[in-house]
Amino acid sequence: MLGKVAIVTGAAGYLGQAVSNYLGKAGYRLLLVDLNQPPWEGESDAVSIGNVDLTQPDHAQEVINQALEYFGRVDAVVNLAGGFSWELQNGGSLEVWDTLYASNVQTAVNMTQAVLPMFQDQQAGVIVNVGASAAGKALEGMGAYAAAKSSVLRLTEATAQENKAFGIRVNAVLPSVLDTPTNRDAMPDANHSDWVTPDSLAGIIEFLMSDAARDITGAGLPVTGRV
Repeated sequence: MLGKVAIVTGAAGYLGQAVSNYLGKAGYRLLLVDLNQPPWEGESDAVSIGNVDLTQPDHAQEVINQALEYFGRVDAVVNLAGGFSWELQNGGSLEVWDTLYASNVQTAVNMTQAVLPMFQDQQAGVIVNVGASAAGKALEGMGAYAAAKSSVLRLTEATAQENKAFGIRVNAVLPSVLDTPTNRDAMPDANHSDWVTPDSLAGIIEFLMSDAARDITGAGLPVTGRV
């Protein structure tokens, strides 16, 4: 893996930090981007950029430009940027649907469309998207979130089919509840040991980026712990 360059979006969040640290230890050079400033204390060669709004196509293109300026290449994109909201439909707001679509889907679409011309030219590249197990079945209060994550999975499948001939692989991970401080605060009575840890999911993402997964594309991989 030494020398490969990966862009990690949503790098300031709990999962983003876990994935960044995992990839850094695996030898990736990293461009870390987020609306907030992503922290970085690893030993790998990394550049951290805040104030990046990936719902804007020009911001996504600038991320690619920055990666080329700093590293001269891009080998992988990990689309972690996203959001969550729980809301019942009775009395719910269309704004929630719009917000979750923008944060989960538009961010991934914009980064995908920004990097594909380069990946096609170099006949190689990996994209890993973060969906959710809710993409398969929406639970109470999760209609908007499940719809957005289902769109991420459909984006993954279509992009994989369109780019097989270019040697580009596109996959998604579909986690259930992540064991983060935010989720623990929201569900204090849950059995947290059943949840997926960010480090565990980071390892699965790194696997999908590696040559060991060279024959996997278009997959939505469930990562559900014991939930």
